[in-house]
Amino acid sequence: MEKKEKYLKEVEAPFTSITAMEEASRCLLCHDAPCSTGCPAGTDPGKFIRSIRFRNFKGAAETIRGNNILGGVCARVCPYDKTCEEACSRTGIDKPIEIGRLQRFVTDFEKATGFKVLDPVEATKEKVAVVGAGPAGLATAASLALKGYSVTVFEEKPEAGGVLTYGIAPGRLPQEVVNDEVQYVKDLGVSFAFNCKVGKDVTVEALKEEGYEAFFVGVGMQLPKLLDVPGKDLQGVTNAVEFLGSAKPNQGDVEVGERVIVIGGGDVAMDCAVTAKLLGDRVTVLYRRSMLEAPANKKELKHAQDIGVHFIPEFNMTEILGENGKVCGVKGLGRDGESTIELKADMVIFAIGQDAEDVTVLADIAIDDKKLVVVEENTCKTNVDGVFAAGDIVNGGKTVVEAVAEGKVAAEGIDQYLTALREMKATGAEIAVEKEGGVK
Repeated sequence: MEKKEKYLKEVEAPFTSITAMEEASRCLLCHDAPCSTGCPAGTDPGKFIRSIRFRNFKGAAETIRGNNILGGVCARVCPYDKTCEEACSRTGIDKPIEIGRLQRFVTDFEKATGFKVLDPVEATKEKVAVVGAGPAGLATAASLALKGYSVTVFEEKPEAGGVLTYGIAPGRLPQEVVNDEVQYVKDLGVSFAFNCKVGKDVTVEALKEEGYEAFFVGVGMQLPKLLDVPGKDLQGVTNAVEFLGSAKPNQGDVEVGERVIVIGGGDVAMDCAVTAKLLGDRVTVLYRRSMLEAPANKKELKHAQDIGVHFIPEFNMTEILGENGKVCGVKGLGRDGESTIELKADMVIFAIGQDAEDVTVLADIAIDDKKLVVVEENTCKTNVDGVFAAGDIVNGGKTVVEAVAEGKVAAEGIDQYLTALREMKATGAEIAVEKEGGVK
C-alpha cells in the first residue's frame, strides 16, 4: 500500500498564494513578454503572471483557461525549460520565473474556488465528429463547442485523455487533474462516445448519414516501437504503451519485476522508470546516447535519479537473455563499438517511441512514409473534403501543449470550412427561390 501511495502522489509541491505572488514579483514586466511568444498554445504567461503579482487570481485564470482548455494539464507536463521559461528575460539575471508552477497554482485556485471562466454556448451550428479524446481532440472539441457547434468525441478506450490518462505517470500528472479538464470540456456541451473506434465500430459514412458534416482526426500514435533484437518475444518483455497504460488506470495495481530494465531516454522512459521504481525494486535505464543528449525533461531525469533509478548511458541493448521462456537478463554494446555489458533482469520495458496506426481505414487520407497524416499547415485540412487532423498523428509525437495549439488551429479550419459551406447552401437556396419566382 505504501508503494502505491508514493506512486499516486504528485511529486512537485504547489505554490501557496504568498509564494506564488513572491515568484510573480520577480517578473520584469517585459513590454514584449518573450515568455508569451514562447508558448506554443498562446497561453500568454506574461499576462497571467502580472495578474498573480497583483493578487488578481481570477484574472489570471481567465487568461489561462481562455487560451488553453487544458491549462491544468499543461501546467504540469509542459517542457517549460524549452519554451516559455527558456525565453524568460530573467534567465540572464539569475533564473527564469517558474511559469509552470504559477500556472498550476492558478488552475488549482480555479478548481478550489469553483470559479468557471468559460460558459457553454448553445449548439446551433453543424454536427462535428472528433476522432480521439487525446489533447488535440479535446482542444479541438472545446474550441468548436465555444463557437456553437454540436460536437461528439469518439474514443476507442473507456476513458478520455489519451496519453494524459494512459501514458503519463500520476506523479507528474494526477488522474484527478485530467478528469477535471475533461469535465470542463463536457460542461461546454461536448458529448463523448467511449469504447467506440471509428473505422471499426462505426464508419465515417455512417456518421455522415447521422448528419456529421466535418471530421477531426486526433488519434495520436499508439503502436509501440520495439528493437528487433533476439529475445524480444520472451515473457517479461513489454513496452511503455502497455506498461503505463495498465499502471495508471489501475492506480498502480500492476505486476512489476524485481529487476527492471527500461530502454530509452525520453520523458516516456522516465515515466516508466519512475513507475517501476515506486511500485517495484531495482530499475536501470539503458540509453544509447549520453545523459546530456537524453531528450527527457531535466527535472524528470533528476527525479528519477533522486528516487534511486540507475542510469547506464551510451549503451545499446543487443540481446534479451532468457531462461525457460522468461527474461533473465540483457546484453548491451557500448557506443564505442567495443565495450560490452550484461545485466540481470526479469522485466524489460521498451520506451523508444510509438508508431502511427493506419488512418486510411477512416477515409482515403493522404499519409507520408511514416504513416503520418499530411495536412495544410494553416487549417489542418487533409486531402479529403471535410476531414481535418492534428496532434501526434500529424507531427510525429511532440508535446501536449503543441497538440493543444494544433487543435485550436484545426478548430479554426473546421469553422472556416463549415461557414463557407453554410454560405454556399444559403446562396444556393436563394438562387433556387429566385428561379421559382419566389423573389423578384
